[in-house]
Amino acid sequence: MLKITHKGGEKVSRGNYWNISNGQRVIVRNEETLPGDESATYYKANPLAILAVGPVLGLLYAAFLPFIGIAIVMQLVIMKIFASGVDEVSKVSTFSWNPAASFLAGRKHRDKKTNAKKTEGKKEAEK
Repeated sequence: MLKITHKGGEKVSRGNYWNISNGQRVIVRNEETLPGDESATYYKANPLAILAVGPVLGLLYAAFLPFIGIAIVMQLVIMKIFASGVDEVSKVSTFSWNPAASFLAGRKHRDKKTNAKKTEGKKEAEK
């Protein structure tokens, strides 16, 4: 009977063995022992079988791609709907500290400019 699954440390015959968990490929030329302990599982497969599986996996990916796109769009819509509510709640529940604000010109200087504009506006209104 054909055995496909082998454990690390097991003596195996000639062939290609793949450890799917870490991607390691072991090529056995003669009868050798597989590296690792018994927790490592190796699969013996013909390289032609691996090449045949590639297009099948590509077909499955192409078949499910529209569903993936629909799921991403639905997630975006749901996040947009609930994000507006979260923004409103966060405005009410947070204080007005803004760590990104910088007053390089100085606060007093800015206040003087706004006061000067207000007085100019009053003078023009009086004329």
